[in-house]
Amino acid sequence: MNLLRRWYDQLSRLSIYLPVALMGLLVLASYWLLRLTPPPAEPEPERPVSEKPDFFMRGFTVKSFDEQGQLKSEVRGTEARHHPHNDTLVIDNARVRAVSEEGLTSTARSDVLTSNAEGTDMLLEGEAQVVRQAGRGADGKPTPRLEFHGPVLRVRTDPERITSDQPVLLIRGNDQVKGDNLDYSGGDSRVADIKGRVNATMAPRP
Repeated sequence: MNLLRRWYDQLSRLSIYLPVALMGLLVLASYWLLRLTPPPAEPEPERPVSEKPDFFMRGFTVKSFDEQGQLKSEVRGTEARHHPHNDTLVIDNARVRAVSEEGLTSTARSDVLTSNAEGTDMLLEGEAQVVRQAGRGADGKPTPRLEFHGPVLRVRTDPERITSDQPVLLIRGNDQVKGDNLDYSGGDSRVADIKGRVNATMAPRP
């Protein structure tokens, strides 16, 4: 009995230090694990966004409609390529059609069309043409057919503006004006500023 009593007392004393011993073992194990674990890999530097296209569309037609199911815009082309480094879309043999809230139809075509992501800034290159059909504007007044022709045309939609630093032909109804460059503002102003060697042909007024 005395022997058992002494063993019991010794175990009781050891049990007091058992949590401390376990903590020590845990710290020691953590230390060795830390030494055996390989160091974390250094973060890789960000790679530059590639200039190569990240997706293609071929022989495509994309249409959008309003809430009433009326056509708002249509884009066609033989091939489209998206470039992620500047978030632009390049379309070969592009054909674009848009219908305004007033029902006026505008079309654009070119060998190559480059557009920003929002579709508010388009560069037309190669046999570029922009046509707005005759109709009535927001003020109810009749608007004649308007055409822009040239090797390069830049079209912005907000606000409406068409520019070119190369020779252009502007046709308004039966009138024609040629010049070395163009800056046309749409909207309510509808002013065309044509500079350089300007040649105008005006149809006789009734």
